[in-house]
Amino acid sequence: MQTDFWPFEASVREVAALLARGEYVTLERLTGGVRLTAAEMRAAVAAYPARLLVPPSANEPSLEVVAVVGEPWVSQQWAVRVPLWTVEEGRSDLEMRLTVREDSTSADGYAIEIDGILVP
Repeated sequence: MQTDFWPFEASVREVAALLARGEYVTLERLTGGVRLTAAEMRAAVAAYPARLLVPPSANEPSLEVVAVVGEPWVSQQWAVRVPLWTVEEGRSDLEMRLTVREDSTSADGYAIEIDGILVP
């Protein structure tokens, strides 16, 4: 795990901000709805007893990032855990889990898939 800035960190934080703002359709389009649809994201957030909040930039929690080892012909991938914030709690128990992979067709060079929104 590394705590320095990751080249895809801005994209990951934008995904977290979209989730906090309730922009589920945008997220589904951005992630291709590979693992979670807009309705599934909405349901996961609604099941948590607090309102999501985009954390102030000074308080953004560190991302937990682990490189996924694969075959040499597969693009580089990372498993990323993003702690989420709520109005009521500040940093909450809720987190978003992502898969980030290199993707030359993407504007920023990375594709992001939302694997889950849950309390670990």
